[in-house]
Amino acid sequence: MQYKRILLKLSGEALMGERSHGIDPVRITEYAKEIKAAVEKGVEIAIVIGGGNIFRGVAGASNGIDRVQGDYMGMLATVINGLALQSAIEGEGIDTRLQTAIKMEQVAEPYIKRKAVRHLEKGRVVIFSGGTGNPFFTTDTAAVLRAAEINADVILKGTRVDGIYSADPEKDKSAVKYDIITYKEAMNKGLKIMDMTAFALSEDNRLPIIVFDMNTSGNLMKLLSGEKIGTLVKN
Repeated sequence: MQYKRILLKLSGEALMGERSHGIDPVRITEYAKEIKAAVEKGVEIAIVIGGGNIFRGVAGASNGIDRVQGDYMGMLATVINGLALQSAIEGEGIDTRLQTAIKMEQVAEPYIKRKAVRHLEKGRVVIFSGGTGNPFFTTDTAAVLRAAEINADVILKGTRVDGIYSADPEKDKSAVKYDIITYKEAMNKGLKIMDMTAFALSEDNRLPIIVFDMNTSGNLMKLLSGEKIGTLVKN
């Protein structure tokens, strides 16, 4: 395997599958199977999950909800997704631990870096939910923060698109795909695949990011085996 410890970033929208909202049991089971295959090859996997399939703080703010309140609502949505993902992965026979950035002991462990690393060393999948625990920060930024804290080798951002393009390929057929791009180029071009804070934090910590299509079966294992899939963002 090319990487020993990874941080897998999954968007909440990815869990919707073909639905307009909520969680598609077929899609989340597919993800669990992909994750199981990687764990069985000895890869240590931590996951940060978004909440956009349930609630987005920014969208709430545009509809009159206080931004801070909206962001906390979004954080709680990521906990719901984390519980669903935990259930799906454990359904495949893989041990997991769910940690939250906001304390809710009846539901999950509070985020403690040393505990998280120990779980990974024992072969457990660790799911980080609750974002950073602070408003005004996205789950992309949470993913980079957690990856840096646990000394992950790489951040794998699983999306429904097969990499980073010069424009939205679903809207612009002339969009060009990048195989490799630097953080500076991504920020200067205003590419929206991750927010600027996440890119800047990745650059500061020299954390490579690979954006790839998680919805194509086998892609995660191909990536971990060293195949050139998706778009690599690096210094």
